[in-house]
Formats: sequence, C-alpha cells, structure tokens
Amino acid sequence: MKDKKIAVVVGGPSTEADVSRRTGAAIAGALQQKGYTAQVLELVPKHFAEDLKAGGYDVVFNALHGRYGEDGVLQGLCEMMNIPYTGPGVMASAVGLNKVLSKCAFQGAGIATAPFAYYFDSQTQDAIAADIMQRFSFPVVIKSSTQGSSIGTVIVTSEQEMHDALAEAFKYSNSIVAEAFIDGDEFTVAVMDDMAFPVIQIVSSTGKYDYYSKYAPGVAKHLCPAPISEELTKKMQSLAMDVFHLCHCNGISRVDIMTDKEGNPFVLEINTVPGMTATSLVPDAARAAGIAFPELCERILQEAAIGKF
Repeated sequence: MKDKKIAVVVGGPSTEADVSRRTGAAIAGALQQKGYTAQVLELVPKHFAEDLKAGGYDVVFNALHGRYGEDGVLQGLCEMMNIPYTGPGVMASAVGLNKVLSKCAFQGAGIATAPFAYYFDSQTQDAIAADIMQRFSFPVVIKSSTQGSSIGTVIVTSEQEMHDALAEAFKYSNSIVAEAFIDGDEFTVAVMDDMAFPVIQIVSSTGKYDYYSKYAPGVAKHLCPAPISEELTKKMQSLAMDVFHLCHCNGISRVDIMTDKEGNPFVLEINTVPGMTATSLVPDAARAAGIAFPELCERILQEAAIGKF
C-alpha cells in the first residue's frame, strides 16, 4: 500500500458531513504519519467518479457517514470502477444503515434487540401515533431509519410529544422505527474481523447520549474497559461478533448495546463506518486493546478490497 495513492473520502450531503470531515482529517493524518500517500477528498456525488480518476487514486478509505458512505452507494461505485475500498460491501452497508432492515435481521437471527415496530411515510401520522401508543408504554424511542449520531432520534414521554417526534424522524427518511425504551446503561463494542475490542460503557454528564454529548469534548465519558463482570463482557462481545458476521461486515464496525434494569443486554444498531474523531469510541477501544490510532488506521487500510457482499 505504501506505493498507492489513497483517497480518504469525506463530507458529502449527509447530515453527518461535519463529523465525517473530522474523521477523515484524523485518518489522513494517521496514515501520513505511517508513510502513506493519503489525501482527503471531499465527496461531490455528481462527479465523484471523475474526481477519483483525475486524482489518480488507487484506493478509497471510506470516512463518509450516513448517505452515500454507509448505504452502499460508494461501495457499489468502487466495485464497478475496480477500486479497492475499506469497510463492508454494498449489501452489508445498506442493511447496516437501515434500522428497519437491521432490526428485522437481528430479530430473525435470534439476537436480543429492543422490541420495535416500523412505519412508513405513506401512513398517516395519526394512524402511526395510535399504533405506537397501543404497542408501547412511555417513554418510547422514535428513530429515523437511516441516520446516525442520534440525528432524528427522539425519546417521547407523553402523547402530546408524539406528533412532533414523528415529524422530526420523518424529516430525514421515509421510514422510522419505534423502539421500547431500555432503562439501563449504554455500551458499545467495536469488532474487527474475528476480534472484539474491549467493551466501552458510555456515561454522559447530560444524562443522554445525543449529538451534543457525542461530539462535544468532555461531555461523555468512555469507561474502557467497562466496569462490568467478565460474564457480561463476554456476552456483549459475543453479541457484537454475531451482529458483525450476520451483516457480512468487513474492516471495523461498532455495535451499540443497552442493558435493562436487570442487566440484560440488547443490541440497538451497528455502525459500519464508525466515527474516528478525537472524541470517538473506536479509537478509545483500540487503545485499550493496545492498538495506537495510526496502527488502527493502517489495519483498516490493509483490508481494502473489492468483491465484498
């Protein structure tokens, strides 16, 4: 790879573009430190293929979050252009990003996940609200199906809040998920190949792990390794590995998990292009596993390929 020109692709039209740019800048810097020819390339969808050709890039390091980067579009383009790329393939990306599909996959595979229902914008909000209130008690979590970083996610505590929450979630996609509120602790497990990293427990000073808590330095603490029993640690790591393999992932992914009051873990979602900013979870987990950030980026790069599912 040292003789290859690497495009670290960032930005684009996603609601997470700013996070992506920070992720990409950190990755490019780490790869340059390792002696690679890595350049940040802003995604402009209409002429992205031409930009790759004009720049003479040999490999794509995908640092895009959300639309185009995590939904299989970038992956499909690279497959057609025969350009190796990092992370999972088309199918894994599309399923991983879409909470309707991924939650159904978890349920079908017998992987513990919070009780849920899904809805589409072809249904009336009144009908959706009525069905949610029949199925769930308050609080209930409403999520846009194709967003990360807690964008389009609202915790609803009363009937009066329901319509505003639905409007917020539908703002970002044409399908949403309603999910039972798991009243416990929040954890995440990064997985690379057949290795599950140390479990991280997330503790936010605001009491919720929203967009602000995720990206404002010092607001959320990452306890790694998590202060939990060895039995629960192994159970969470096993759950994360099951999700990683079920979704046919490559490279590194991050599986988010909540525990209920009894300490039972439930998978929330998988992030197939996890954040790699200064406040991100995966670099913290890697450090706890003895892997420095430049080495982590190098390992991800070395797995770049085509022909992925």
